[in-house]
Amino acid sequence: MAAHLLAHEVADLCLGKPPLRSLSVSATIGEALASLKSCEENCISVWDCDHFKNVDCICVGKICMVDIICFLCKKENVNSPSLALKSPVTALLPQDSVLVRHVQPSTSLLEAIDLILQGAQNLVVPIETRFSGSSRRKLLQKSSSTRGCTLHNGRKFCWLTQEDVIRYFLSSIGLFSPLPTASIDALGIISTEFLSIGYHSSASLATEAISRSLVDQTSVAIVDEDGALIGEISPFTLACCGETVAAAITTLTAGELLAYIDCGGPPEDIVRVVKERLKERNLEGMLEEFEIDPSDISSNSSLSDEELPSPTSSRSSGGRYNKSSSYSARMVRRAEAIVCYPGSSLVAVMVQAIAHRVNYVWVIEEDCSVVGIVTFANMLEVFRDQLESMMLGHFD
Repeated sequence: MAAHLLAHEVADLCLGKPPLRSLSVSATIGEALASLKSCEENCISVWDCDHFKNVDCICVGKICMVDIICFLCKKENVNSPSLALKSPVTALLPQDSVLVRHVQPSTSLLEAIDLILQGAQNLVVPIETRFSGSSRRKLLQKSSSTRGCTLHNGRKFCWLTQEDVIRYFLSSIGLFSPLPTASIDALGIISTEFLSIGYHSSASLATEAISRSLVDQTSVAIVDEDGALIGEISPFTLACCGETVAAAITTLTAGELLAYIDCGGPPEDIVRVVKERLKERNLEGMLEEFEIDPSDISSNSSLSDEELPSPTSSRSSGGRYNKSSSYSARMVRRAEAIVCYPGSSLVAVMVQAIAHRVNYVWVIEEDCSVVGIVTFANMLEVFRDQLESMMLGHFD
């Protein structure tokens, strides 16, 4: 069984995946923003290429909307976001390039898992396509002049992500029996260290935590005084809101931000609060740059102070969170915290995460107090250990 699973290469997991949309390392943050708005992908790859020299193209990182949002929320940028958008895109890339790693199509599944457990979020895999000499030259010329091109030295590439590997294991979950039915508590994969912010705290205090959650592929919990989970500031949900949410993060409390991003469009009353606070703080540049389109404002979401969600009213009796759809035109997803319990089975948590397209699930008690968080990386550690055990048993 282990031999069957490990016989697969990363190319087998990349079948049918679309080529990466890319951006030059010499681009500005404003150009990255425009590129993200013009495509449906959550992120865009950043490449260091010289198509006219015999130098291999290298993917040096990836950029998503949340990178830009957090950059605009920095103290040095809130006064002049338009100037900040002229900064080089390299300002958004982490110093540690381990988040993106190049691999060959023949790389084994076990090697791919090891790279992910070492911190890689995305493995860059070349898509094997054969070109004639003349076709290759034409493609190189096209790729050097086309914005957002997918070709690098005449080749196309795609991502392999943690979710892809988890989906692969889920498709063969029966081979791992009885592991899938074990509780996440019994498996010891609940991380008790997680990012959080108080419901009444300023949302701007969470900026670094949001950046960290993006790197860790998790989220920031919003908790009340008793440690109960009220909601979350999810990088996925923020990305759906667009760069204008930077003004909301700068001026609102965590609880107000929750209402801002969860009402099917920013409520008119909260938009008014954002504008007033920007004026009070003399952040006219941000006010002008992030003037919210009236069409994005919910027609039925004008809230009074009494109607703003409270720590108790935001939470449903079943440990779920009653929130409306995201208002992004690029992507629609309910902005609710996905939760499970310590006794939940591994396979159930896997299905939950994949169904909601997140890399983590919050673990709570019956009273909604936060126990911790389970991530895809936690799950992959268990599957890797199981594969090793299966291999040893096979050779014995």
